[in-house]
This record gives sequence, C-alpha cells and structure tokens, in this order.
Amino acid sequence: MKLNRRKKQGFLETCAASDLAFLLIIYFLVIAGFNINKGFVMNLPAKDSTRMILREDLLRFDMEANGDIYYSEEIINIHKSKSIIQKAQNDNPNIAVIITINSEARWQNVVDFVELAQDLQIDSFSFSMKKEIQ
Repeated sequence: MKLNRRKKQGFLETCAASDLAFLLIIYFLVIAGFNINKGFVMNLPAKDSTRMILREDLLRFDMEANGDIYYSEEIINIHKSKSIIQKAQNDNPNIAVIITINSEARWQNVVDFVELAQDLQIDSFSFSMKKEIQ
C-alpha cells in the first residue's frame, strides 16, 4: 500500500510570507510614531545678517573637565550663572553669551548650560571647544 505524501511547500509558496510582511509593516508603522526628536530649538542668525556685538556685551564662561564653570576667574555653579546672565540681560538686552568647553567635560553639563541659555531666551549664544595646548 502506497501512501500519498504531500509535497512540502516552501516558505514563499505559503501565505506565511505575506503574513510576516504585513506584521513587519505594522510594526514599523507603530514604532515610527515613537521616534521623537528631542533637541534644541534655537534661532540662528540670517545668512546676510551683519549684527554687531560690542566687547562689553559679551559674557564669557569657561567649563572645565570636571564641570566647573568659571566666570571672571571665579568658580560658579549653574544657578549662579543664571543670575549673572539675568542681571546682564536686565542691564543690556543685546547681551551675548559665550562658553568655552573643555573636551573632557561631561556632555550633560554642556546640555544643562545650553538649556539655561534657551530658557533665558538668549538671542546671541555661542559655544566652542577649548584648543588643547601641545
């Protein structure tokens, strides 16, 4: 007695491939909704802008590797820098804040300072990395 055996169907011949494709499409559509871009929204000057900033309008801060912020050769914390910037803004609305960052500084400290500038609505804000002396 000979039994009739079914021929095995391949993966592409079954409807499993289309089901899997459908589920993958749904999966990617769902996770696309979770992709939230968190960043800083800062107004950049126009390309043709010729804004003049005087030396007395500059507030210079330095951030060291350990996160210390220096202002006029004095170590301050983020709250003290906020009060310094607010006082300078009240005295002069055209104030420009510049921070020079040590390349070894934790990025969270840098982000905290940038968020401070954003919260205080600083129009002119600049940051740069310290040049290493060799």
